[in-house]
Amino acid sequence: MNARAHRPNSGLTDEELIEQIKQGQVEMFELIVARYNKKLVNYIFRMINNYEEAMELCQDVFLKVYTSLEKYNPEYKFTTWVHRIASNATIDFLRKKRIDAFSLESSASDDAPTIGQQIAADDLSPLRSLETSQLGERIEDAINQLPYIYRQLIILRHLNELSYEEIATAVDLPLGTVKNRIFRGREMLKVALADDVRKEVSRG
Repeated sequence: MNARAHRPNSGLTDEELIEQIKQGQVEMFELIVARYNKKLVNYIFRMINNYEEAMELCQDVFLKVYTSLEKYNPEYKFTTWVHRIASNATIDFLRKKRIDAFSLESSASDDAPTIGQQIAADDLSPLRSLETSQLGERIEDAINQLPYIYRQLIILRHLNELSYEEIATAVDLPLGTVKNRIFRGREMLKVALADDVRKEVSRG
């Protein structure tokens, strides 16, 4: 194994690494951790709002990933499988803690269109430049205030950069439901940001 394979930006795919781990090169799992640790910690932290517990829960997720590698089906993207394990672990954590105000379950009516959905979702460009936008902090706050079922999907889509299909698999929801909730989540962010602007104008 060359030195390049031991760096997080190795040319080896996740699936190739998993195959090597299954063949006994267990040290290669460190590369998997290096690739996914930041994304998973950030995702879990945004869900439970406690960084130390997010770190601990992320370690539990990686342990679950490692002990379940034999169950991984390489026909599916590894990143989807990892996020599904993280999603399930986060939901279990929140149910035990009972710290999320919005129900983790939902009915069909949750996805019904609302009056506020009148602006095209593609207009929400600040999400694509979160790190550099002067609205970054406001967007962060607005995301954190979203109900769980929308916050989770917005983070997976715009921050962890999963496709709609990958998200649907990761959270075990129909593709149409995922698209609809992401649309609604974007609209809720727009309303929150617009309210911030109006408040600033009124104070000025």
